[in-house]
Amino acid sequence: MADKLVIVESPSKSRTIEQYLGSEYKVKSSKGHIRDLAISGPGGLGIDTENDFKPEYKVLPEKKDIVKELNTALKKCSEVFLATDPDREGEAISWHLLETLEIQDRPVKRVVFNEITKQAILEAFEHPSDIDMRLVSSQETRRILDRIIGFKLSKLLQSKIKSKSAGRVQSATLKLIVDKEKEIDAFKIEEYYEIVAKFADFEAKLTKWKGKVAKIPNVNKADEILSSIGKQFVVSSVDVKEKSIPSKPPFITSTLQQEASTRLGFSASKTMQIAQKLYEGISLGNESVGLISYMRTDSIRLASTFVHRVQNHILETFGKEYLGHPKHAQSKNKIQDAHEAIRPTDCQRTPEKIRHFLTTDEMKLYKLIYSRAVASMMKAAINEVTTIELSNNEALFKATGVKPIFDGYLAIYGKYDNGEEKAKLPLLNEKDVVLADEIGKKQLFTTPPARYTEAKLIKEMEDLGIGRPSTYAQTIQLIKARKYVTLTEKKFIPTEQGKMTIDKLDQYFKELVSADFSRKMEETLDEIANGDKLQLDTLRHFYDYFMPLVDNAFQVMKKVKPKETGETCPKCGSPMVHRHGKFGDFEACGNFPKCKYIKPKPGDTERPKTINTHIACPVCKKGTLVERKASKGKNKGKVFYGCSNYPKCKYIAPYKATKNKCPNCHKPLVKTLTGQVICLDTEKCGYHEHKIDIITL
Repeated sequence: MADKLVIVESPSKSRTIEQYLGSEYKVKSSKGHIRDLAISGPGGLGIDTENDFKPEYKVLPEKKDIVKELNTALKKCSEVFLATDPDREGEAISWHLLETLEIQDRPVKRVVFNEITKQAILEAFEHPSDIDMRLVSSQETRRILDRIIGFKLSKLLQSKIKSKSAGRVQSATLKLIVDKEKEIDAFKIEEYYEIVAKFADFEAKLTKWKGKVAKIPNVNKADEILSSIGKQFVVSSVDVKEKSIPSKPPFITSTLQQEASTRLGFSASKTMQIAQKLYEGISLGNESVGLISYMRTDSIRLASTFVHRVQNHILETFGKEYLGHPKHAQSKNKIQDAHEAIRPTDCQRTPEKIRHFLTTDEMKLYKLIYSRAVASMMKAAINEVTTIELSNNEALFKATGVKPIFDGYLAIYGKYDNGEEKAKLPLLNEKDVVLADEIGKKQLFTTPPARYTEAKLIKEMEDLGIGRPSTYAQTIQLIKARKYVTLTEKKFIPTEQGKMTIDKLDQYFKELVSADFSRKMEETLDEIANGDKLQLDTLRHFYDYFMPLVDNAFQVMKKVKPKETGETCPKCGSPMVHRHGKFGDFEACGNFPKCKYIKPKPGDTERPKTINTHIACPVCKKGTLVERKASKGKNKGKVFYGCSNYPKCKYIAPYKATKNKCPNCHKPLVKTLTGQVICLDTEKCGYHEHKIDIITL
């Protein structure tokens, strides 16, 4: 019987790991966090700001059964191993498990591994450790700070401008998008011209005129230059150089999200979901194995054992001339450098070998990760770059050609990185004379700054230090869900609500929503994790700075009135206004809550009246049971009985409706889970239909 309990985060990971451990181990899953900050106390923070910011934690409602299941498993074991993810969040989950479960005097060890393979798992269990409370403190500080900021700002914006939420990372990210839109709005388009000479097998562009850089602001200037140029050109210089194009380092979280967005068209959230599956384990027929290392990392370091195996693979597959120096330098972030870069767990599992075990999207992402990791240890690609300058009176033209000499890392990564444009030039020497087939002007216009794609936004967040790579996908998903931004042609455009949200935050919390504030906060969290700063000092300093700003904003910020539609309410005569609700935009009476009229949308049918049974709710005793129809889900259209006091009381009678009425009291007859037909008002009436049991001899 298993006497050692291992707790991991995900069910798929538990299945993969259990096959590697002996029969004395039982692996169970917590399915992520089992508890979080409560929503009680002043402001619903779940934090006692008057008592050293003491947090109050509650088991998540949906995790109560899991906690029971884990406690039951604990009774059968004598030792516990906490094997959650190898990062701050994973460390915190292990601590919450330790604090919540009925572990008592059983020995508890923390087990950390970067990949889910048999060798890595067995080695990790041979070297267990204790929970790193500095990492836990850092994560808890982040959670408390983000709860204070999120709850206080969200309440302010909901009451003043009807924005749904705000936060340290989401608002700084939204500000990037809004500021970019302001740049675009302020941009003034200007006309300019280029002059191009076309020859038999190449083109050259005017770069200098009369010894100065050619700037052609209008058609008159272009025509003036053209009138001074003949068709005969003299080659004034030929410059041939070799250009080395080094391979890129292996992926970290942010670069994987960027490249998957650019090359595969995946959103950041989709990339991380697929990567999670590849990390936790894929069935390869006779075994389930993790195909990539942990996908939340800031490090480009590669394990020496992996480097050695890949070097041999490159020698065997591509040859000695392709073997380069591995790019596995230390990362900028000391905390995360205990991790490795994102890489395949076994370079012998080539994408081609395991293709039939993966879905199409899993295959695309695995191949990208595999190719990048191997390419990072290959030699640079080499191109021959030729630059030719041609003179014509007072004009100087330039043409550039690129000729591949050695493909290097592009032998495996060329599908994703084609390098420079391979324009070819004919063989020319100085003083050669060439005749142009055509010389013409080209009208162009300056273009405004480009809006952010998801890849560019992630790159900007990384460069500015907004959040952590592990939070990018969630942050982007949040601002889309809040309808602060829309995506048009895969580019982010802020909505009017998004713009107004940032304008107000900029006005009252300018420093807080800046990228600089987010970056400094991440640095502070790193210092807490390193033991260089204290959690309590950080929280006190922030709270004393933040709360006066919130109090001032509540007093000074004006409420934004809903925009009038120009119509009047047919019930009370008040102006009708535009409103936004859970199910989209609608028009309603501006005299709400005194008048609750809502204008029907075209095609809407009048909702059927609720049938009240006048039977007291057995739970809250305040409401009565009313007959309703399910509006969505697999039970759509089916009749059920729920409390009229919804949403304060969410009781639903555990019976199926029938079409018949009770012969005693004429209340609805319903069917129980065992199939018996009874009166819905069973407490007062008590009617039930008798079942006759037929026994076959």
